[in-house]
Amino acid sequence: MSTAVGIEQASAGDRPRPRRRRRWFSWTVAVLLALWAVVRAGGWEQGTLLAQLVTVTPYGAALAALTALVALLRRNRWAALVAALACVAMVAVVAPRTFAAEQPAAGGPVLRVLTINLFTKGDAQAVVDLVRRHDVDVLSALELTYDGAELLDAAGLKQLMPHRVLQPAADAIGSGIYSRHPATELTGLFEAIGHNMPAAAVTLPGGGKVEFVAVHPRPPLGPKEAEWSAALRALPPASPSVVRVLAGDFNATLDHRPFRDLLARGYVDAAEQVGKGLTPTWPSSRAIPPIIAIDHVVADRRAAVNRVEILNVPSTDHRAVFAELRLP
Repeated sequence: MSTAVGIEQASAGDRPRPRRRRRWFSWTVAVLLALWAVVRAGGWEQGTLLAQLVTVTPYGAALAALTALVALLRRNRWAALVAALACVAMVAVVAPRTFAAEQPAAGGPVLRVLTINLFTKGDAQAVVDLVRRHDVDVLSALELTYDGAELLDAAGLKQLMPHRVLQPAADAIGSGIYSRHPATELTGLFEAIGHNMPAAAVTLPGGGKVEFVAVHPRPPLGPKEAEWSAALRALPPASPSVVRVLAGDFNATLDHRPFRDLLARGYVDAAEQVGKGLTPTWPSSRAIPPIIAIDHVVADRRAAVNRVEILNVPSTDHRAVFAELRLP
């Protein structure tokens, strides 16, 4: 009888204690969060998995804070410290997007830009209403189909924006640039990788010109990740001799190294400049609210960003981005 009791006691003693399991769980989560922070800080998101992971870095910061709190309550101080350091690292790269930056003293004309991924079936009348309401000068329309282009003109866009450089398609690869002012197609400016990405030279009142590109690389999923990165690298850099604006669905957030590298070539993200860099644009018109910001107006860093608005458009899974720029 005593031998059996002893065996039972030994077996019970060999089992991992619940507290020990909780400590290992806290440690595992804290270490994974720390690795996430290191990858984001170093710009080392190679491959699809890490490219998708860094997309939600703002939520990673919140998860790290929660992990630190839980670990501290469970008296796992070292795990709490690791998670807290991961939180600090993520907040350091995310928080600046919520503060408006000082703008350059640009004295050129005002350019109002609207970009929207139509998802091949966006509400044409709603788009035209936005163009009219915000007095838009240039519209970047992504996933523009042949039928979509006809619907936009039927809704009144032809009268508002008679100048255009269009590359529509039967499916999601189509794109187009619509303008209030004369626009001439630019060829050879860069190699478009992925979807159609037309470029145009827009002549503004007074004779000034701005080069405009409708941007839409494929998303960084599976084998397309390398193509997506190459597409962002192929976009034209800013130039001291001309003002360039890139607008569209970049399938990238400010947490992606290829997008930050693009900005480093002489550009600024308009939403980030006015403290709206965390305002999500995708997915929209779905059961879940928008969670990530992948639609951008990217402007020459010499331009001043007066204001940015993120706008809902029916029947598309993207929100529109409107930016008012004062050109140099």
